[in-house]
Amino acid sequence: MIENILYPVTVVGSWPRPSWLLDAMKRRAPSLPEFQDQATLLAIKYQEDAGVDIVSDGEQRRDNFYSFIADRLEGIRLMTLAELLDYVEDKAAFENLLNALDVPAFAIKNPVVVGKVRRRKPLVLDDFRFLRRHTTRATKVTLPGPYLLARSTWIKGLSESIYPNADALGDDIVAVLREELAGLASAGADFVQFDEPVLSELLLAGRSATRTFMCAALAASSSPEGELERAVSLLNRVVEGIHGPLLGVHVCRGNWSRKEDVLLAGPYDGLIPYLNRMKLGQFVLEYATSRAGTPAALAALNSKAQVGYGAVNPRTADVENPDEIVRRAKELTQYVAPERIYLNPDCGFGTFADRPVADAPTAFAKLAALSSAARILRRN
Repeated sequence: MIENILYPVTVVGSWPRPSWLLDAMKRRAPSLPEFQDQATLLAIKYQEDAGVDIVSDGEQRRDNFYSFIADRLEGIRLMTLAELLDYVEDKAAFENLLNALDVPAFAIKNPVVVGKVRRRKPLVLDDFRFLRRHTTRATKVTLPGPYLLARSTWIKGLSESIYPNADALGDDIVAVLREELAGLASAGADFVQFDEPVLSELLLAGRSATRTFMCAALAASSSPEGELERAVSLLNRVVEGIHGPLLGVHVCRGNWSRKEDVLLAGPYDGLIPYLNRMKLGQFVLEYATSRAGTPAALAALNSKAQVGYGAVNPRTADVENPDEIVRRAKELTQYVAPERIYLNPDCGFGTFADRPVADAPTAFAKLAALSSAARILRRN
């Protein structure tokens, strides 16, 4: 259970993978599950030693935060962005986009629908059970959101013979995620977070502005408003009638590069009306950089909703000062009551296995800074 304390400290999900785990993953070593177990135990210990109140498994069994579904769902094939170039209408523009955004086309893989999508085995339920056995603290489980999965895995020329469009695919994605969420609720998960990083892009990039690679599957003529409506509907269909865990969604502005100028910038104001219609208890948002605007936008958030306040930047080597975190958290209380505020990094520390944005010592120090700030806030 999540304890009734002010400013609980948690993570967004991923933790940097040790080099020996990465090596075992590349070799597809027969002993890979044992390496993944060891890496998960290490990730848990780092979090606990840093004073984190709600821990994750560090996503140590995943290649990235959503590509891992290729191993666990039927009908999914994993392809590099370089391979996907063959199916992009404007290949030169897409390749230039990847270069400009500091996205390595051969290093990052995208799951693509090539058959009927069904659950071959649980997405994260077994991972959660391992986590639960090895910590006495409250737990967070992360899942790729239904909008992300429906939009990023449907590729014209590869998927349309199975599903005529991404909306048709969405029905099966909802069914898979509902089954997974129901299992997690029954198993006692404390917090289930859906990752929907592209929602801010829909808002900020608009119809014609440059899109990041995660929205490559979207047609250029897509309506941002219409897409956001679809995202709300898909999430609400997934969580409808399922009770037990705290349910949340994480929305960021990109976490694949340390180059801040290639990541999205803009406030959350336009997204708040859509968040308010989601049947969720928490919104995990990034506020560690000026790219997110000011927390004043959160004054319009549903007054019952919690805020996962991104207070440290996972992409920098500099460790934030706890006093500065305290100052910014107190600024947030002008708009959000203290009992609604959780403290977390902006995003994960190891989004892509081969391309983490931080190393483990730096990630540990940043979590320790969050925990120190939480202790100060609880005293004052």
